[in-house]
Order: sequence, then C-alpha cells, then structure tokens
Amino acid sequence: MKSFTTHTGKVVAMDRANVDTDQIIPKQFLKRIERTGFGEFLFWDWSQLDDGSPNPEFELNQPQAEGASILLARRNFGCGSSREHAPWALEDYGFRVIIAPSFADIFYNNCFKNGMLPIRLSEAEVEELFQRATQHTPYALTADLDSQELSDAHGFSARIDVEPFRRHCLLQGLDDIGQTLQHEAKITEYETAHGLAS
Repeated sequence: MKSFTTHTGKVVAMDRANVDTDQIIPKQFLKRIERTGFGEFLFWDWSQLDDGSPNPEFELNQPQAEGASILLARRNFGCGSSREHAPWALEDYGFRVIIAPSFADIFYNNCFKNGMLPIRLSEAEVEELFQRATQHTPYALTADLDSQELSDAHGFSARIDVEPFRRHCLLQGLDDIGQTLQHEAKITEYETAHGLAS
C-alpha cells in the first residue's frame, strides 16, 4: 500500500449528499478480483448518457476536473453496501483524499486500508471549501497528515482529525498484511518452535 504523508492536489467538488457505493462503482463492474481497473467505471451511471457518451453535466466530466486528486462531497459519503471496490475505484481513478462532513463507517475504514485519506470536517468548513472551489479555478488543497493540517493557498486551514493508529498505518503505508509482516521474525520463530515451518 502507498504511504500517505503530504498530498497537494486539484479539487473537484461533488455537491451531493448520501453518495452510495453503488453509485461509486455499480454492481455490474464487480467481477474483477484485482484492485485495479475500476477507475474507468467510477460513477458510471452519472458519468454516462443513455447512448454511452460522456455526460457533459457530470462533475468529473467538466474540463476543470481533469487531473483532480481530491474529492469534495457532502455528508454520508460512501453509504450503502460495504463493497471494498468503492475505494478501489476512487483510488484507481486517481483520488488520494476524500473530504466530507461524514462518511459511512465501513467505507471510511476501507479508505485507510487502501492508502486514501478520508477527512471529516464540519458542515461549515465543507461549505466554505465549496465556496472556495467556485471562487478559485483551478482550486487546490494540501493535506499534510504529518502535521494534521488541511490548507489552501488562500488562507484556509483546518485540522485533520485521524485516530493515532490509523494515522500511523497510513504514514507508514501499512495495510493489514503489512502490519502482520512487521512481526515476520516472531511468526517464523513460533512456527519453527511448533513444527509449523515449511
């Protein structure tokens, strides 16, 4: 898993609440077992017209959204079913940071396990960011997990609140397997002592 220390990126604002995982990555695209290849299907039902052409009204299809790596959204982002494919699709598309007032718990946990930083801010702070994204085009933010600060070049600053263990794992690039491998010597020692080593 990629570690996360500091990321500066272009922001795309998605003025929608209750974005569920079936909108993030529709069920018909869940046939792959790899973590890659889902980005092209991100928000498929919103991004495509009935004839299969790109929907010019969709936020991510706007010219100013090209190359965006920070997604700004409204409350309860990632609700719905607990599919891990949702953060896979967002990460594969190029997002490293998701900002919203609140997230569905399972989606929030899955972001950390896939090297993305979900940032919860107050409704007022999120509203201010939406305003700033309208005023400044392109609009960029810097998320510094080391100092736990989110900032822009126009005077905005907010604290990134992340539980210490999650913060440590993301800074070190440790997913569940990576955490286990930190104890590889002790695991090998135990297996050898108990006749389990191959």
